[in-house]
Amino acid sequence: MTAAAATDDVLTVRGLDVTTRDGGPLVQDVDFTIRAGERVGLIGESGSGKSLTSLSLMGLLPEGLRAQGSVRLAGVGHDLVGADEARMSRVRGKDIAMVFQEPMTALNPTMRIGRQIAEVLLVHRTRTDRASAHTAAVELLDQVGLPEPAAAARAYPHQFSGGQRQRVVLAIALANDPALLVCDEPTTALDVTVQARVLDLIVRGVEDRGSALLFITHDLAVVATACERVMVMYGGRIVESGPVRQVFTRPRHRYTQALIGASDLTAVDERGRLATIGGSVPPAGAFPEGCVFRNRCAKATDLCATRPAWTETGPDSGYACFHPVPRGHGGVRGADTPDPQEARRG
Repeated sequence: MTAAAATDDVLTVRGLDVTTRDGGPLVQDVDFTIRAGERVGLIGESGSGKSLTSLSLMGLLPEGLRAQGSVRLAGVGHDLVGADEARMSRVRGKDIAMVFQEPMTALNPTMRIGRQIAEVLLVHRTRTDRASAHTAAVELLDQVGLPEPAAAARAYPHQFSGGQRQRVVLAIALANDPALLVCDEPTTALDVTVQARVLDLIVRGVEDRGSALLFITHDLAVVATACERVMVMYGGRIVESGPVRQVFTRPRHRYTQALIGASDLTAVDERGRLATIGGSVPPAGAFPEGCVFRNRCAKATDLCATRPAWTETGPDSGYACFHPVPRGHGGVRGADTPDPQEARRG
């Protein structure tokens, strides 16, 4: 499948739940859409459900976990939720591809790099003979910036640094020009300089192919660099969504506000301590009823024991909070602009 036109929906997720075998909720009622060429970030603390969401899209949930709901990928004639392995293997690596956090576990240590890339091309019949597949593999290694790509194709994973291995994984993921590239914390284990280079390669890789990007991370700076739109996840739910600049400068959900505050290295209290979010993410499957953030939120009231409805603020934008941050408060900019909706309520 080639990348869709810029106005097409590439990925449509509706009512996605991930549960344990006994029904414990891990991801709850997740809805979102990603369009062709769009770069979307999914952020939240560890344990918020980000990686489980991405694994659900790929059909790679750990044994004992179950996905329900609907995941539709443009050009694929069946729902990815509930699809058997034979169907998923035809989609995975071709129409949707993934870059994982730890590249060493994503590569076969006993197989030369060039062959690993060539196998992806041959399996999905992007190339029909090994000679042309090898040539394409060398070209891909050159595209992701590995020096002496022909020599690199003959090497084994252990002969590369972590940043170089991540470039190899990216080459494999982009080999078949997927409509959607999913990246799950792909730069976390890299130093800052290498991280910036890999981020640039990811963005250029999807832009050159017209692919969409879903970038999963806990790092707000990475999202600001690589993405146009961001979804904030907590307790297995999307609690806020919108353009990156809008969400980071004018957050509405109290969790988004707290997350931004905890990421600001210039914000310290009178004792010189960095801002933190009080408490901790509840254990998976033990999220509170109602608003999942209420046990850690200073603004929570009895009303928050019921689940807040989604308030739409624009295309692909909204939040689920009974006590939203007034507009102009709590973001990077921090301007004191009154919220007209709250003014009317007052």
